[in-house]
Amino acid sequence: MCKVLDFKNNPGVKVLAAGAVLQLFLGIIYVWSVFVQPVQNTFGWSASDVKFTVNLMLCCFVLGILMGGKLQAKLKASHIVLAGGLMVAIGMFSTSLLSSAAPFWSIWFTYGIIGGFGVGLAYNTIISSAQKWFPKKRGLATGLSVCTFGFSSVVFAPLIEQMINSTGIGLILTLQVLSVAFLVVTAALFTFIKFPENIPGAANFGTQTQYTTGQIIKKVDFYLIFFSMMFLTAAFFVINPSLRLLAPIHGLDISFGVTLVMIAGIANAIGRLAVPLLGDKIGRRGAILTILLITTIGTASLCVINGTLFVLVIALIAFCYGGSSGIYPLVTADYFGLKNVGANYGAIMVAFMSSVLLFPYLIGQLNTGAGVIATDNAVQYLSLAAVAAAGAILAIILILKAKKGNK
Repeated sequence: MCKVLDFKNNPGVKVLAAGAVLQLFLGIIYVWSVFVQPVQNTFGWSASDVKFTVNLMLCCFVLGILMGGKLQAKLKASHIVLAGGLMVAIGMFSTSLLSSAAPFWSIWFTYGIIGGFGVGLAYNTIISSAQKWFPKKRGLATGLSVCTFGFSSVVFAPLIEQMINSTGIGLILTLQVLSVAFLVVTAALFTFIKFPENIPGAANFGTQTQYTTGQIIKKVDFYLIFFSMMFLTAAFFVINPSLRLLAPIHGLDISFGVTLVMIAGIANAIGRLAVPLLGDKIGRRGAILTILLITTIGTASLCVINGTLFVLVIALIAFCYGGSSGIYPLVTADYFGLKNVGANYGAIMVAFMSSVLLFPYLIGQLNTGAGVIATDNAVQYLSLAAVAAAGAILAIILILKAKKGNK
């Protein structure tokens, strides 16, 4: 690991370090929960309309990943990151210019579409560059790259909340300060993000064939990976937005809800680094199976646990969700090659978008209605456990296929 972090002898470390800082700032767009109430109070829009911004943002985030992967074959990595960072800055600044006279969907366009798409462009390119500079240390490089993205909410959520609530700052000025911060950080670091001219060790990427996206969507392995990711992330997408409401239901003081959100954020960030490193030790497929099994057991156990155990299980579910962001780019490269990993990972990330759109609605209908937190969530928890178990079965199939030499 010391050799990997040798700035003098490995120019890729500068790429990795710059990418980690950029990812920390790009992750700010995930702290939307801090903005919801202030946006409602400032513009007078309904809670449901304001909250939908994050769903749209996540969808555009995936679309940005898809486009970023495609552009990597035609443009310099630094130019893609610059475009993404500028879009985030423009999206936030444009949001600050809205007024109560503007239609509610205007914030969907500024923050959700422009901002989300920009994050996806830069995010995918930074991960791809990290993998290509460190083909023999891809677990560590990818983990570091996505860890700071996940840790962003832990660092910036309390800071942004304090800024919004401070006299003389408020929501509008906070958005403008953040947009300027994005602009400065992007301008300072985008030139460091680049791909190596010659990718070293290409024969060790786990496959001799460098597949295109058009080719991978015809392979069974693609769908096994795709749906395992879709099923793995379902529990987090359903449970995480409701953590503040779930805390008192599970024997915790209602004031502990904010702390629980912070704990989940820290676990999410740690998982992004730890799971790729686990994959280096036990194999990528084994790591995916492990986090799917933890998610299965964890969500099922939520039916009967309270207090400290509830906090622990929530942390484990968040850890596994974060781990998916670190391990799936690696699995994509293992199966389909490193040359087109940006575009191919974009195709896999459609599973992420499908999960965030589908499961919160479907699972929500199992109680008294979509988005309602019931006193007894056992049906929801067991359903999420069943979904994760289905993903574990797909991971087992991947492992069995590999043992038979069919990868």
